Amino acid sequence: MTAPPAGAGGEARYEHIRVTPLTSALGAEIEGVDLRSDLDECVVAEIRRAWLQHLVVFLRGQEVANERFLAFARRIGTPGRYPFVPGLEGHPEIIAVTKLPHETVNFGGIWHSDTAYLEEPPMGTMLLAREVPPVGGDTLFASMYAAYEALSPALQRVLASLRAVNTSELADVSKTREDRLRDTGGGGAPATGYEAVHPVVRTHPETGRKALYVSVAHTARFEGMTAPESRPLLEYLFDHQVRPEFTCRFRWTVGALALWDNRCAQHNPVNDYHGYARHMHRITLRGDRPV
Repeated sequence: MTAPPAGAGGEARYEHIRVTPLTSALGAEIEGVDLRSDLDECVVAEIRRAWLQHLVVFLRGQEVANERFLAFARRIGTPGRYPFVPGLEGHPEIIAVTKLPHETVNFGGIWHSDTAYLEEPPMGTMLLAREVPPVGGDTLFASMYAAYEALSPALQRVLASLRAVNTSELADVSKTREDRLRDTGGGGAPATGYEAVHPVVRTHPETGRKALYVSVAHTARFEGMTAPESRPLLEYLFDHQVRPEFTCRFRWTVGALALWDNRCAQHNPVNDYHGYARHMHRITLRGDRPV
């Protein structure tokens, strides 16, 4: 199935939901969906179509129990397990993403696509806001389609031959709260490191579009090259892929749900709400090996 590119001439028509784009690059809010009720297949199909077109979609007012959250995730894909954080009791596919008022570092506070260091990274991620700060705590998203398509044809050809080494141990800021508690003597077994090699440019298995697939959080070097040899080009790509015109910004409210496509979008939760709590529930959806 091929989704029309976001912002590329005319919006797709929807009969059962209302879709309002946030920017020309990516992002849209969806109205007309209540996850407290069972959704018809036609509604789910339109949500999924909007997601493939806009890369990240947002549904507000979804203050639902974990069972309903998980049931919706199963309509979109297959929930998986996050390797570093245990799931909630009774719902192991759901993890808590929390920053407490006394903490100064948030979870994943750097541009990245989720768990690119796995052999089969998730195809998508769902995040449901349970508690949000009075100000701050927004999340930024960036289109890796737009980032790739803005490169010169010559650089696109160079990148097509490269593969990147991605590791879970690269960026300290992307550690979870549980990692930090272990590091400071809070107990728990040490986490296992992960490493995977993926194409620098991946082809989306559903839309057929090409996207950059490197990130400052997880990409250490190019395969066959040293880190110093890789650094100049990687640093250029890291800066390029989050140019403002490729991004959107989402202001959270309690009950807001985000669903993003991990195969073609990156995100960055902004850490600007010290002294307040932010509590989210997250589900990742299983993916396949990038090609």
